[in-house]
Amino acid sequence: MRAPGAGSAAVASLVLLWLLGLPWIWSTAVALGVYVGGGGWRFLRIVCKTARRDLFGLFVLMRVRLELRWHQRARHTIPQIFQEVVRRQPEHLALVDAGSGMCWTFAQLDAYSNAVANLFCQLGYTPGDVVAIFLEGRPEFVGLWLGLAKAGMEAVLLNVNLRREPLVFCLGVSGAKALVFGRELAAVVAEVSGQLGKSLVKFCSGDLGPEGVLPDTQLLDPLLKEASTAPLAQPPGKGMDDRLLYIYTSGTTGLPKAAIVVHSSPCTPCPCRYYRIAAFVHHSYSMQAADVLYDCLPLYHSAGNIIGVGQCLIYGLTVVLRKKFSASRFWDDCDKYNCTVVQYIGEICRYLLKQPVSEAEGRHRVRLAVGNGLRPAIWEEFTERFGVRQVGEFYGATECNCSIANMDGKVGSCGFNSRILPNVYPIRLVKVNEDTMELLRDAQGLCIPCQAGEPGLLVGQINQQDPLRRFDGYISESATSRKITHSVFRKGDSAYLSGVQTLGAGCRDGRLPSYLPLSSLSGDVLVMDELGYMYFRDRSGDTFRWRGENVSTTEVEGVLSRLLGQTDVAVYGVAVPGVEGKAGMAAIADPHGQLSPNALYQELQKVLAPYARPIFLRLLPQVDTTGTFKIQKTRLQHEGFDPRQTSDRLFFLDLKQGHYLPLDQGVYTRICSGAFSL
Repeated sequence: MRAPGAGSAAVASLVLLWLLGLPWIWSTAVALGVYVGGGGWRFLRIVCKTARRDLFGLFVLMRVRLELRWHQRARHTIPQIFQEVVRRQPEHLALVDAGSGMCWTFAQLDAYSNAVANLFCQLGYTPGDVVAIFLEGRPEFVGLWLGLAKAGMEAVLLNVNLRREPLVFCLGVSGAKALVFGRELAAVVAEVSGQLGKSLVKFCSGDLGPEGVLPDTQLLDPLLKEASTAPLAQPPGKGMDDRLLYIYTSGTTGLPKAAIVVHSSPCTPCPCRYYRIAAFVHHSYSMQAADVLYDCLPLYHSAGNIIGVGQCLIYGLTVVLRKKFSASRFWDDCDKYNCTVVQYIGEICRYLLKQPVSEAEGRHRVRLAVGNGLRPAIWEEFTERFGVRQVGEFYGATECNCSIANMDGKVGSCGFNSRILPNVYPIRLVKVNEDTMELLRDAQGLCIPCQAGEPGLLVGQINQQDPLRRFDGYISESATSRKITHSVFRKGDSAYLSGVQTLGAGCRDGRLPSYLPLSSLSGDVLVMDELGYMYFRDRSGDTFRWRGENVSTTEVEGVLSRLLGQTDVAVYGVAVPGVEGKAGMAAIADPHGQLSPNALYQELQKVLAPYARPIFLRLLPQVDTTGTFKIQKTRLQHEGFDPRQTSDRLFFLDLKQGHYLPLDQGVYTRICSGAFSL
């Protein structure tokens, strides 16, 4: 974008005219004219349009880097940073439980976490030991992992939706020596207690009553009441392990992977990953200590625990917790607790738009909504209806070293990369084969950067000595290695592959348990415009070809959901025997059986191209989502349009008759034999 030819010509013109004796003013004017006329005007246009954005982004990067370096020199950890916040404002509200109304000051959170640290030390646990937390989102959740961190122990944050084999599996790969579970999950733990092994010590948080306690479980609350609330007499020092948390990925492609969140390490003793993520969001959106943040996201994921709770622990904000997102209570909570910042993820914004208009949505003081997954199709509708001045959309996984953020509210964008100073933050969008997600390389074996408008994969150069560019990976070494590629920017370098997913990544040996289906490599495909703004286009594997055209599942889902009043919809491609490509299939939530397929088809003809209209429909009570409100399609794709695989209502689009037919075994057989024209 620097128009090198125009720049060289301009410099040559300037030197030549000076040698000929023309005054500097005239020489400079002519050189500028040559530069602009030779195509340099495009770069100047980009500079004018993006300089303010890029300078602010540079300021954020420098500030986060300086803060990290300072903590590194001071050998701080997350508990030590929190301790300084407690010293400044002990009686300020730290956490509020919107469900129960319980309020914890910073002093109370400090005392509770100190009790946790003292108790586990008294019980014989040592720095580096792993303790699993299986608890719904409430202040105790934060106090538990923070207390473990004070004692140098590592918390494994388990998804509260895990059951049976997946739960046993995640506990097994973590190497946990103890499990702390909430009373609300006692029945779940009881179901797998026999498979957890006798060496795993179990603690229950909350009052179960004598009859509800498992034989091999201790009640945690009475133990904590007896424990000291003073700081540890001998806090862990230089021998403290480099891992603070294990946070499992959401598992949209199958098996969850435990990402390592760095706390400190012998070579880089700073709260790198946790601090970096929280600080990056804090400064990108100019949060202040007076802000009140509403966090209704799961605390077992980085969005809720780092981006949300991190603002409390590191910067002293009040965070209002709700253990489970409620569309009907969302704005009431924001109004009641004077929230100024809210978090969203996945489909939350669409669920809010489905709600009838309420008084609370006009009374709140929310100025910023921060998260990821807001569909461009409803972006402006969301901001206009609810009066939210800024949407802070960002892109990047827990373990990612190339996160990007939309800092200036560009509609639909998930972030940007500077076109003026591209090397300040060494990330690139590189070309890939969208079917296999294989990186495309030039004659020198290096990755090929995408031009404006070209889809690609986001990569970030790895530098383990730089807290902003290090990559700590997963428990599984094989999963970590699959996220790293080499010779990207230059020969022999290493880079993180953002958005690439592989099943088996949660296992230490990379192999899948028998109860999980196989799946191919997939990844997030982004596209960048001329100004450097990036947009999420699709997840590779979701886009499919039909009738010689690429069908974007994201776009079709958006259209269907809008037509059906923001109903949950999953769109995917299914193979049909003897037919090239994949036919579109839409799974639609229809809990009351009121949807008319043919009325829907009449509307689809007005808004979707023929190749994008779903050939198959599946009407089901609800569409499965992850704990972070992402649509799950793996099971739906596996079952396809075979009526033997499901009791849900299935329909087939008969193009000759121009309407949907009920899909029974007879119709299925005729489709597979080629009797129907697709």
